[in-house]
Amino acid sequence: MTMMVATAVAGTTSPVTTMIATAAAGRDVSNDAGEWFLTSGIRDAEGGVARFYRTDLGQNAPISTEITGYGASALISLYKQSGESRYLDAAMTTANYLVQAWDADTETMPFECGPGAKYDSYFFDDGIIIRGLLSVWRLTRTSEFLATAMQCGASMARDFFDGEHFGPVLSLPEKTLAPYVSARWSQAPGCYQLKSALGWYELWEIGKNEHHLKLYRSVLASALATHEAFLLGVTDQQKVMDRLHSYLYFLEGLLPVVHEAECADAMRHGIPKVAQYMQSIAPQFLRADVIAQLLRIRIFADDYSVLPLDRAAAEQEAEALVSFQSEEEDGRLSGGFWFGRRNGEIAPYMNPWVTSFASQALSMWNLRGRFKTDWRELI
Repeated sequence: MTMMVATAVAGTTSPVTTMIATAAAGRDVSNDAGEWFLTSGIRDAEGGVARFYRTDLGQNAPISTEITGYGASALISLYKQSGESRYLDAAMTTANYLVQAWDADTETMPFECGPGAKYDSYFFDDGIIIRGLLSVWRLTRTSEFLATAMQCGASMARDFFDGEHFGPVLSLPEKTLAPYVSARWSQAPGCYQLKSALGWYELWEIGKNEHHLKLYRSVLASALATHEAFLLGVTDQQKVMDRLHSYLYFLEGLLPVVHEAECADAMRHGIPKVAQYMQSIAPQFLRADVIAQLLRIRIFADDYSVLPLDRAAAEQEAEALVSFQSEEEDGRLSGGFWFGRRNGEIAPYMNPWVTSFASQALSMWNLRGRFKTDWRELI
């Protein structure tokens, strides 16, 4: 992500600039990541993106609509950086995949597609899908992308509300909320859902439907009331690392309203808290997406005058993040980012959402101060 405003619209390919961020070691991080997205096989011919590639099994996981949403956003980001029309073409194909994935019978977006798919729908995923579709729609104005985003937003509001919270998982085809599992963050309501609620906020900006803004505000109020206990929900340190990833979703979800006092306070206290936990757990388990998310939110907080950038810490995080990018000759791996390390050993997951977050974070770091950040471009 370069935070540049592109001049491109449907049928054109020229952004304001074609600058590509380069890591300190001379590696073209964004270019290599972009090649991985286009050529590794993580995307199928129709544009769907697999959850990850397992190196120990030599195969992709099923196609995830959430990760396909992240993929659409990442491809738009790569297009804005490079000016190469192949990224815009790929983003449109990926957005079209999401349009076709919408289940008209249940009026929901399925969790996964294709062989081995799990037939549920997830609240969090829907918000990511909305934002991916809108990232492509802003450049192309393709009506189906906006229409599908609106449908996802309606499903989130209609199908997941239990009268007090938005449940995370909807069982299909019966459309009943799955039981909550408090020990598993993705199986229970929580502050992390605020990032998904950004989808409603962006729909409100486009259509000025006050209901969308009220929905975002309701999730914001719940997140602010509960976030301090979120990281304390488990004692196993490796599971705490997992929760750092989702707690950073909460911090990201604050960005549209971060100048409000309570939100700014949560951001100021949340960033150093995440950094401290990450550093203490890293020798046992370190997730690359946590590093990338922390680096991104540091830069946003500095740009939005909420918390000055800790440059020494950010530089260390950028250097650590580069170490997760594969330099293997294998085309299924080269340029992508690994999920993480356990006890110093790389976990066997080549990961598209980590690649999206990491490429964007390193681009932001290398271009900091040259462009104004825009939270809408956050992958």
